[in-house]
Amino acid sequence: MGAGPSRLNSLTIIQASQGLAEYLLLREPNAATAGVVIGHDARHNSAKFAELAGAAFGAKGIKVWWYEQIVHTPLIPFAVVQLGAVAGVMITASHNPAQDNGYKVYGSNGCQINSPADVEIAASILGNLEPMSWGTIDMHPSKQPILSPMKAKYFHAVNEIVGFEGAPDDVPKFVYTPMHGVGLEFMQEALTTIGMIDSMTIVSEQACPDPDFPTVTFPNPEEKGALDIAMATANRDNICLILANDPDADRFAVAERVAGKWHQFTGDQIGVLLAYYCFQRLQVAEEDEDFMLTTAVSSQMLSCIAAEEGFSVLETLTGFKWLGNRTLELRRENKRVHFAYEEALGYMLPDIVLDKDGIAAAITFLHAVSSWGSPHAMLQQLYQRYGYFETLNTYWRSADASVTQQVFDRIRNLGSPAPKSLGHRLVLRWRDLTAGYDSATENHVPELPVSPDSQMITCWLNETSSDQGVRFTIRASGTEPKIKIYLECRGNDADSARRGATQVLKLVTREWFDHPKLVMEDKYSDL
Repeated sequence: MGAGPSRLNSLTIIQASQGLAEYLLLREPNAATAGVVIGHDARHNSAKFAELAGAAFGAKGIKVWWYEQIVHTPLIPFAVVQLGAVAGVMITASHNPAQDNGYKVYGSNGCQINSPADVEIAASILGNLEPMSWGTIDMHPSKQPILSPMKAKYFHAVNEIVGFEGAPDDVPKFVYTPMHGVGLEFMQEALTTIGMIDSMTIVSEQACPDPDFPTVTFPNPEEKGALDIAMATANRDNICLILANDPDADRFAVAERVAGKWHQFTGDQIGVLLAYYCFQRLQVAEEDEDFMLTTAVSSQMLSCIAAEEGFSVLETLTGFKWLGNRTLELRRENKRVHFAYEEALGYMLPDIVLDKDGIAAAITFLHAVSSWGSPHAMLQQLYQRYGYFETLNTYWRSADASVTQQVFDRIRNLGSPAPKSLGHRLVLRWRDLTAGYDSATENHVPELPVSPDSQMITCWLNETSSDQGVRFTIRASGTEPKIKIYLECRGNDADSARRGATQVLKLVTREWFDHPKLVMEDKYSDL
């Protein structure tokens, strides 16, 4: 947030809303009466920005479906579908630092907007820069409060989809932190509806919404130290399980104390556990009818489970704008999509909402562990049955965009059309979604969408005597000056998987990312 056209402020909020309103009026015949859903989290200026956005839509003659209080992000797409609205807007920056905020847009299908709508909306914003209104939403009679009925419908849906069998008999005690965000109220109501409320101990220091996030460096449960206070609370009360949401409660994290030490599950590990629980609830799985979705940078373990158990897994590009819209495509083909996830702690129960939902994921996870017992023990059982997978996800901070371009150009110049090897390992497959090349397809055109304006390469390496191969993806972040890597090795056991992943990360660092203006993330900088 800040002054100027490249920051989020009152003027840019109004301009974005006017541009989106004009776009909707031109493309949706019923836009004025169908309306737009607007909500906000508890960040600095979120309520103010939501008010300004609502006033801008009202000034354009569009009805506003209005959340009167802070909400968790999934309630926006949920209401869009329930009310038949033409769009939804959520003012949030999710788990970003305290000085940030954002403007998140959903289409009439309840999914995050995708291309070409994003480009068309951006052009419409540039054509509607002169403010029509500096007022607040209260000035417009088009406002319709929706908090109470939408919450009731949402919790009913969670109960119907996740808790249809009733509350489990053996719900484990757990510590919960909303990470100074909006999640506590929604977690409490969901647990009350399901009948699990007595199992929760709240991290009091992080219970209330606080836009300064005073107890954490970054309000992201993935970050080192973010769960320290939750772990201290659990240790004090002799509780072995921690559940966490990020500040807008669309992401979900888990930690478990195992043999006296805390194990914080990766996004892939939680995703696989949730997916397996969803599979267990299927009476019969049909390969061409039952689907789960994941992304190109997430673990391959779900695909291995699907291959043995008889359902299908499809990959998309990163982000729930891809996972949600792919779900709708499959539904139009009369296919069933039961679950989707990405490694960044995002999990989607598509019969509830077509976006990641940290509350629905948490309730699903509690049902799963009530059935299984220890989630860590269950994960070990899955490894023994389907193979051991070790992921190493990290990043290099790049000095600027030109450095990032130099690095990717140098990698591509290592071979034509692709490098033949990395260290002692052979390159079995090479997919470049920037250049539009995939060595594994018949015409070498990738099945996933190609984007010349972004950098993304995926490489498959051969197996060795101790592991079953490595896949990794490198891509330039679209929001930060970083080059990210998502690396996974499938091993014959846990040690070989970990060893193979570490060895390949060392090779990539030495042979591809040896650049004076790249700085590796601290936790792997001593490789």
